[in-house]
Amino acid sequence: MTYLCKRKKTASNKPFLMTKYFCLLIYLYQLVLSAQTNDTLKETHLKNIKQLTFGGDNAEAYFSFNGKYLSFQSNNPAWGLKCDQIFAMDIKKASKLMATYRPPMVSTGKGRTTCSYYMPDNSSVLYASTHHYMDTCPASKPYDPKAKYVWPVYPEFDIFVSKKGKVVKQLTDTFGYDAEATLSPKGDLIVFTSTRSGDLELWTMRIDGTNLKQITFGLGYDGGAFFSPDGKQLVFRASRPNTEAEITEYTELLKQGLVAPTNMEIYVCDIDGSNLKQVTHLGKANWAPFFHPSGKKILFSSNHASTKGYAFQLYMIDIDGTNLKQITTQSNFNAFPMFSPDGKHLVWSSNRDNGGTRDTNLFFADWQD
Repeated sequence: MTYLCKRKKTASNKPFLMTKYFCLLIYLYQLVLSAQTNDTLKETHLKNIKQLTFGGDNAEAYFSFNGKYLSFQSNNPAWGLKCDQIFAMDIKKASKLMATYRPPMVSTGKGRTTCSYYMPDNSSVLYASTHHYMDTCPASKPYDPKAKYVWPVYPEFDIFVSKKGKVVKQLTDTFGYDAEATLSPKGDLIVFTSTRSGDLELWTMRIDGTNLKQITFGLGYDGGAFFSPDGKQLVFRASRPNTEAEITEYTELLKQGLVAPTNMEIYVCDIDGSNLKQVTHLGKANWAPFFHPSGKKILFSSNHASTKGYAFQLYMIDIDGTNLKQITTQSNFNAFPMFSPDGKHLVWSSNRDNGGTRDTNLFFADWQD
Protein backbone atom coordinates (compact mmCIF):
# COMPACT_ATOMS: atom_id res chain seq x y z
CA MET A 1 0.00 0.00 0.00
CA THR A 2 2.84 2.39 0.86
CA TYR A 3 4.49 1.47 -2.45
CA LEU A 4 1.34 2.31 -4.40
CA CYS A 5 0.97 5.68 -2.67
CA LYS A 6 4.54 6.58 -3.55
CA ARG A 7 4.27 5.63 -7.27
CA LYS A 8 5.28 8.25 -9.75
CA LYS A 9 3.21 9.24 -12.77
CA THR A 10 3.57 6.74 -15.59
CA ALA A 11 2.86 6.89 -19.32
CA SER A 12 -0.65 5.68 -18.59
CA ASN A 13 -2.34 8.35 -16.51
CA LYS A 14 -5.51 6.36 -15.68
CA PRO A 15 -3.92 3.80 -13.34
CA PHE A 16 -2.10 6.65 -11.60
CA LEU A 17 -5.36 8.54 -10.98
CA MET A 18 -7.00 5.39 -9.59
CA THR A 19 -4.03 4.87 -7.26
CA LYS A 20 -4.18 8.50 -6.19
CA TYR A 21 -7.88 8.26 -5.27
CA PHE A 22 -7.29 4.96 -3.51
CA CYS A 23 -4.49 6.52 -1.43
CA LEU A 24 -6.73 9.47 -0.57
CA LEU A 25 -9.35 7.08 0.81
CA ILE A 26 -6.70 5.29 2.82
CA TYR A 27 -5.41 8.60 4.17
CA LEU A 28 -8.90 9.72 5.24
CA TYR A 29 -9.52 6.35 6.90
CA GLN A 30 -6.27 6.68 8.82
CA LEU A 31 -7.26 10.15 10.01
CA VAL A 32 -10.56 8.84 11.35
CA LEU A 33 -8.84 5.87 13.00
CA SER A 34 -6.23 8.16 14.55
CA ALA A 35 -8.92 10.46 15.95
CA GLN A 36 -10.76 7.49 17.46
CA THR A 37 -7.54 6.17 18.97
CA ASN A 38 -6.61 9.56 20.42
CA ASP A 39 -10.09 9.91 21.90
CA THR A 40 -9.76 6.45 23.47
CA LEU A 41 -6.45 7.42 25.04
CA LYS A 42 -7.89 10.54 26.68
CA GLU A 43 -8.37 10.32 30.42
CA THR A 44 -11.59 12.31 30.30
CA HIS A 45 -12.36 12.19 34.03
CA LEU A 46 -8.97 13.65 34.98
CA LYS A 47 -8.27 17.35 34.42
CA ASN A 48 -5.27 19.51 35.33
CA ILE A 49 -3.06 16.57 36.30
CA LYS A 50 -0.14 17.56 38.55
CA GLN A 51 2.82 15.47 39.64
CA LEU A 52 3.50 15.80 43.38
CA THR A 53 6.57 13.59 44.00
CA PHE A 54 9.71 13.08 41.95
CA GLY A 55 11.64 9.94 42.77
CA GLY A 56 11.50 6.54 44.45
CA ASP A 57 8.30 4.65 45.17
CA ASN A 58 5.54 6.87 46.54
CA ALA A 59 2.20 5.29 47.30
CA GLU A 60 -0.97 5.14 49.38
CA ALA A 61 -1.47 8.89 49.50
CA TYR A 62 -4.65 9.71 51.43
CA PHE A 63 -6.31 13.06 52.11
CA SER A 64 -6.68 14.70 55.49
CA PHE A 65 -10.25 15.37 56.65
CA ASN A 66 -9.96 19.03 55.57
CA GLY A 67 -8.53 18.06 52.15
CA LYS A 68 -5.37 20.19 52.54
CA TYR A 69 -2.82 17.46 53.22
CA LEU A 70 -1.80 13.99 52.10
CA SER A 71 -0.16 11.30 54.18
CA PHE A 72 1.84 8.82 52.13
CA GLN A 73 4.71 6.35 52.20
CA SER A 74 7.97 6.77 50.31
CA ASN A 75 11.35 5.11 49.93
CA ASN A 76 12.86 7.98 47.91
CA PRO A 77 16.64 7.38 47.99
CA ALA A 78 17.23 11.12 47.53
CA TRP A 79 15.75 11.52 51.01
CA GLY A 80 18.16 8.96 52.45
CA LEU A 81 15.56 6.20 52.72
CA LYS A 82 16.17 2.47 52.42
CA CYS A 83 12.57 1.41 52.96
CA ASP A 84 9.19 3.07 53.35
CA GLN A 85 8.63 5.88 55.85
CA ILE A 86 5.56 8.08 56.30
CA PHE A 87 5.38 11.70 55.20
CA ALA A 88 2.82 14.51 55.48
CA MET A 89 2.42 16.60 52.34
CA ASP A 90 1.02 20.12 52.07
CA ILE A 91 -0.71 19.85 48.68
CA LYS A 92 -0.40 23.56 47.81
CA LYS A 93 3.32 23.61 48.63
CA ALA A 94 3.97 20.42 46.69
CA SER A 95 2.10 21.81 43.65
CA LYS A 96 4.11 25.04 43.75
CA LEU A 97 7.60 23.81 44.67
CA MET A 98 7.41 20.51 42.77
CA ALA A 99 10.72 18.57 42.81
CA THR A 100 12.31 20.94 45.36
CA TYR A 101 9.62 20.24 47.95
CA ARG A 102 10.46 17.78 50.70
CA PRO A 103 7.55 17.02 53.01
CA PRO A 104 8.21 16.38 56.71
CA MET A 105 8.54 12.79 57.92
CA VAL A 106 5.93 11.85 60.52
CA SER A 107 7.17 8.32 61.26
CA THR A 108 10.22 7.57 63.41
CA GLY A 109 12.63 6.84 60.56
CA LYS A 110 13.22 3.37 61.99
CA GLY A 111 11.98 -0.01 60.81
CA ARG A 112 9.50 -0.14 57.96
CA THR A 113 6.12 1.58 57.71
CA THR A 114 2.99 1.28 55.61
CA CYS A 115 -0.61 2.41 55.19
CA SER A 116 -0.96 5.86 56.75
CA TYR A 117 -4.17 7.83 57.25
CA TYR A 118 -5.00 11.18 58.83
CA MET A 119 -6.87 11.34 62.09
CA PRO A 120 -9.86 13.73 62.40
CA ASP A 121 -7.70 16.53 63.87
CA ASN A 122 -5.88 16.90 60.51
CA SER A 123 -2.47 16.78 62.22
CA SER A 124 -2.15 13.31 63.75
CA VAL A 125 -1.42 10.41 61.39
CA LEU A 126 -2.26 6.74 61.78
CA TYR A 127 0.17 4.19 60.29
CA ALA A 128 1.65 0.72 60.71
CA SER A 129 5.30 0.26 61.65
CA THR A 130 7.92 -2.28 62.76
CA HIS A 131 10.10 0.33 64.53
CA HIS A 132 9.33 -1.02 68.01
CA TYR A 133 10.93 -4.33 67.01
CA MET A 134 13.82 -3.13 64.84
CA ASP A 135 15.73 -0.01 63.86
CA THR A 136 16.55 -1.22 60.36
CA CYS A 137 14.38 -2.40 57.48
CA PRO A 138 13.04 -5.95 57.93
CA ALA A 139 14.56 -8.59 55.70
CA SER A 140 12.81 -9.04 52.37
CA LYS A 141 12.54 -12.16 50.27
CA PRO A 142 15.20 -11.97 47.50
CA TYR A 143 13.74 -11.11 44.11
CA ASP A 144 13.42 -14.14 41.85
CA PRO A 145 12.01 -13.37 38.38
CA LYS A 146 11.05 -17.02 37.96
CA ALA A 147 9.16 -17.24 41.25
CA LYS A 148 5.55 -16.23 41.88
CA TYR A 149 5.06 -12.60 42.84
CA VAL A 150 4.47 -12.26 46.59
CA TRP A 151 3.93 -9.54 49.19
CA PRO A 152 5.42 -9.74 52.70
CA VAL A 153 2.99 -9.39 55.61
CA TYR A 154 5.40 -8.66 58.43
CA PRO A 155 4.19 -9.98 61.80
CA GLU A 156 6.03 -7.10 63.51
CA PHE A 157 3.60 -4.51 62.09
CA ASP A 158 1.52 -2.69 64.69
CA ILE A 159 -0.63 0.40 64.32
CA PHE A 160 0.49 3.73 65.81
CA VAL A 161 -0.63 7.34 65.91
CA SER A 162 2.02 10.00 65.36
CA LYS A 163 1.91 13.78 65.70
CA LYS A 164 4.67 16.01 64.34
CA GLY A 165 7.01 13.03 64.03
CA LYS A 166 6.45 11.67 67.55
CA VAL A 167 4.44 8.56 68.39
CA VAL A 168 1.64 9.55 70.74
CA LYS A 169 -0.25 6.23 70.91
CA GLN A 170 0.10 2.56 70.02
CA LEU A 171 -3.29 1.12 69.04
CA THR A 172 -2.40 -2.59 68.58
CA ASP A 173 0.07 -4.75 70.49
CA THR A 174 -0.74 -8.34 69.48
CA PHE A 175 2.18 -9.99 67.68
CA GLY A 176 1.13 -10.58 64.10
CA TYR A 177 0.25 -8.47 61.10
CA ASP A 178 -1.82 -5.40 62.02
CA ALA A 179 -1.85 -2.84 59.20
CA GLU A 180 -3.87 -1.29 56.35
CA ALA A 181 -5.82 0.93 58.74
CA THR A 182 -8.21 3.62 57.46
CA LEU A 183 -10.79 5.84 59.15
CA SER A 184 -14.49 6.37 58.74
CA PRO A 185 -15.41 9.84 57.41
CA LYS A 186 -17.41 10.13 60.63
CA GLY A 187 -14.09 10.02 62.50
CA ASP A 188 -15.24 7.39 64.99
CA LEU A 189 -14.12 4.02 63.61
CA ILE A 190 -11.00 2.38 62.16
CA VAL A 191 -10.94 -0.64 59.86
CA PHE A 192 -7.72 -2.66 59.50
CA THR A 193 -6.35 -6.04 58.42
CA SER A 194 -5.04 -8.46 61.04
CA THR A 195 -3.82 -12.04 61.40
CA ARG A 196 -4.84 -12.20 65.06
CA SER A 197 -7.52 -14.80 64.24
CA GLY A 198 -5.09 -16.92 62.21
CA ASP A 199 -6.01 -15.52 58.79
CA LEU A 200 -5.86 -12.11 57.11
CA GLU A 201 -9.25 -10.72 58.07
CA LEU A 202 -10.87 -7.30 58.45
CA TRP A 203 -11.34 -5.88 61.93
CA THR A 204 -12.77 -2.63 63.26
CA MET A 205 -11.95 -0.67 66.39
CA ARG A 206 -12.67 2.74 67.86
CA ILE A 207 -10.09 5.45 67.19
CA ASP A 208 -8.64 4.91 70.67
CA GLY A 209 -7.94 1.22 69.91
CA THR A 210 -10.81 -0.22 71.94
CA ASN A 211 -13.85 -2.36 71.04
CA LEU A 212 -12.14 -4.64 68.50
CA LYS A 213 -14.50 -6.62 66.25
CA GLN A 214 -13.75 -9.14 63.50
CA ILE A 215 -16.01 -8.53 60.49
CA THR A 216 -14.81 -10.95 57.77
CA PHE A 217 -14.35 -14.70 58.15
CA GLY A 218 -13.67 -16.23 54.72
CA LEU A 219 -10.34 -17.89 54.03
CA GLY A 220 -8.15 -15.54 52.01
CA TYR A 221 -6.49 -12.15 52.13
CA ASP A 222 -9.05 -9.48 53.07
CA GLY A 223 -7.47 -6.04 53.02
CA GLY A 224 -7.20 -2.51 51.68
CA ALA A 225 -10.59 -1.56 53.14
CA PHE A 226 -12.16 1.91 52.95
CA PHE A 227 -15.42 3.35 54.26
CA SER A 228 -18.22 4.66 52.09
CA PRO A 229 -18.87 8.42 52.17
CA ASP A 230 -21.73 7.93 54.65
CA GLY A 231 -19.62 5.62 56.84
CA LYS A 232 -22.12 2.75 56.59
CA GLN A 233 -20.29 0.40 54.20
CA LEU A 234 -16.83 -0.91 53.46
CA VAL A 235 -15.16 -1.72 50.17
CA PHE A 236 -12.13 -4.02 50.10
CA ARG A 237 -10.24 -6.53 48.00
CA ALA A 238 -10.00 -10.18 48.82
CA SER A 239 -8.56 -13.43 47.57
CA ARG A 240 -10.67 -16.55 47.92
CA PRO A 241 -8.68 -19.77 47.45
CA ASN A 242 -11.12 -22.53 46.58
CA THR A 243 -9.32 -25.60 45.28
CA GLU A 244 -7.18 -27.82 47.48
CA ALA A 245 -4.05 -26.62 45.68
CA GLU A 246 -5.01 -22.95 46.10
CA ILE A 247 -5.77 -23.40 49.80
CA THR A 248 -2.48 -25.21 50.37
CA GLU A 249 -0.50 -22.53 48.58
CA TYR A 250 -2.25 -19.72 50.46
CA THR A 251 -1.84 -21.26 53.91
CA GLU A 252 1.79 -22.28 53.33
CA LEU A 253 2.73 -18.80 52.12
CA LEU A 254 0.95 -17.20 55.07
CA LYS A 255 3.00 -19.32 57.47
CA GLN A 256 6.06 -17.69 55.88
CA GLY A 257 4.57 -14.20 56.24
CA LEU A 258 3.79 -13.96 52.52
CA VAL A 259 0.79 -13.63 50.23
CA ALA A 260 0.48 -13.94 46.44
CA PRO A 261 -1.76 -11.02 45.39
CA THR A 262 -2.36 -12.23 41.86
CA ASN A 263 -6.03 -13.25 42.11
CA MET A 264 -8.21 -10.78 44.00
CA GLU A 265 -11.68 -9.32 43.53
CA ILE A 266 -13.54 -6.32 44.96
CA TYR A 267 -16.14 -6.81 47.72
CA VAL A 268 -18.47 -4.59 49.74
CA CYS A 269 -20.20 -5.14 53.07
CA ASP A 270 -21.80 -3.19 55.88
CA ILE A 271 -19.44 -2.01 58.63
CA ASP A 272 -20.49 -4.93 60.83
CA GLY A 273 -19.65 -7.43 58.06
CA SER A 274 -23.23 -8.12 57.03
CA ASN A 275 -24.53 -7.94 53.46
CA LEU A 276 -21.23 -9.14 52.02
CA LYS A 277 -21.27 -8.97 48.21
CA GLN A 278 -18.70 -9.59 45.51
CA VAL A 279 -18.61 -6.65 43.08
CA THR A 280 -16.10 -7.73 40.42
CA HIS A 281 -15.68 -11.06 38.66
CA LEU A 282 -12.85 -10.02 36.35
CA GLY A 283 -10.06 -12.40 37.25
CA LYS A 284 -6.40 -11.52 37.90
CA ALA A 285 -5.65 -8.77 40.45
CA ASN A 286 -8.38 -6.26 41.28
CA TRP A 287 -7.41 -4.14 44.26
CA ALA A 288 -6.96 -0.64 45.82
CA PRO A 289 -10.70 0.18 45.77
CA PHE A 290 -12.22 3.48 46.89
CA PHE A 291 -15.81 4.70 46.87
CA HIS A 292 -16.90 7.34 44.39
CA PRO A 293 -18.34 10.43 46.22
CA SER A 294 -21.85 9.28 45.29
CA GLY A 295 -21.35 6.05 47.23
CA LYS A 296 -22.82 4.22 44.23
CA LYS A 297 -19.61 3.55 42.31
CA ILE A 298 -16.12 2.27 43.10
CA LEU A 299 -12.73 3.17 41.67
CA PHE A 300 -10.11 0.42 41.73
CA SER A 301 -6.92 -0.78 40.08
CA SER A 302 -6.87 -3.86 37.86
CA ASN A 303 -4.72 -5.78 35.41
CA HIS A 304 -7.60 -7.92 34.13
CA ALA A 305 -7.21 -6.54 30.59
CA SER A 306 -3.44 -6.95 30.51
CA THR A 307 -1.89 -9.68 28.41
CA LYS A 308 1.36 -9.59 30.39
CA GLY A 309 -0.10 -9.22 33.87
CA TYR A 310 1.66 -6.10 35.12
CA ALA A 311 -0.24 -3.31 33.35
CA PHE A 312 -2.54 -1.84 36.00
CA GLN A 313 -5.11 0.81 35.12
CA LEU A 314 -7.82 2.53 37.15
CA TYR A 315 -11.40 1.48 36.49
CA MET A 316 -14.79 2.55 37.79
CA ILE A 317 -17.73 0.23 38.36
CA ASP A 318 -21.19 0.51 39.84
CA ILE A 319 -21.57 -1.03 43.28
CA ASP A 320 -23.81 -3.72 41.77
CA GLY A 321 -21.00 -4.84 39.44
CA THR A 322 -22.30 -3.20 36.25
CA ASN A 323 -21.05 -0.40 33.99
CA LEU A 324 -17.32 -1.09 34.13
CA LYS A 325 -15.36 1.86 32.71
CA GLN A 326 -11.63 2.43 32.27
CA ILE A 327 -10.39 5.69 33.81
CA THR A 328 -6.62 5.78 33.13
CA THR A 329 -4.75 4.76 30.01
CA GLN A 330 -1.26 6.20 30.48
CA SER A 331 1.73 4.10 31.68
CA ASN A 332 1.51 0.53 32.96
CA PHE A 333 0.85 1.22 36.65
CA ASN A 334 -1.95 3.26 38.18
CA ALA A 335 -3.26 2.43 41.65
CA PHE A 336 -4.31 3.70 45.10
CA PRO A 337 -6.98 6.20 44.00
CA MET A 338 -8.62 8.39 46.64
CA PHE A 339 -11.15 11.17 46.30
CA SER A 340 -10.79 14.36 48.29
CA PRO A 341 -13.44 14.82 51.02
CA ASP A 342 -15.34 17.29 48.81
CA GLY A 343 -15.22 14.87 45.86
CA LYS A 344 -13.59 17.42 43.54
CA HIS A 345 -10.10 15.91 43.31
CA LEU A 346 -8.41 12.55 42.90
CA VAL A 347 -4.95 11.48 44.04
CA TRP A 348 -3.30 8.26 42.89
CA SER A 349 0.07 6.59 42.27
CA SER A 350 1.44 6.09 38.78
CA ASN A 351 4.70 5.40 36.99
CA ARG A 352 3.83 7.78 34.15
CA ASP A 353 6.40 10.44 33.20
CA ASN A 354 9.19 8.77 35.16
CA GLY A 355 11.85 9.18 32.48
CA GLY A 356 12.18 5.47 31.84
CA THR A 357 12.99 4.66 35.48
CA ARG A 358 10.97 2.39 37.77
CA ASP A 359 9.85 5.31 39.96
CA THR A 360 6.23 5.50 41.08
CA ASN A 361 5.01 8.98 41.93
CA LEU A 362 1.92 10.70 43.27
CA PHE A 363 -0.43 12.54 40.92
CA PHE A 364 -3.25 14.94 41.69
CA ALA A 365 -6.12 15.88 39.35
CA ASP A 366 -9.46 17.61 39.23
CA TRP A 367 -12.19 15.00 38.89
CA GLN A 368 -14.81 15.36 36.17
CA ASP A 369 -17.89 13.15 36.27
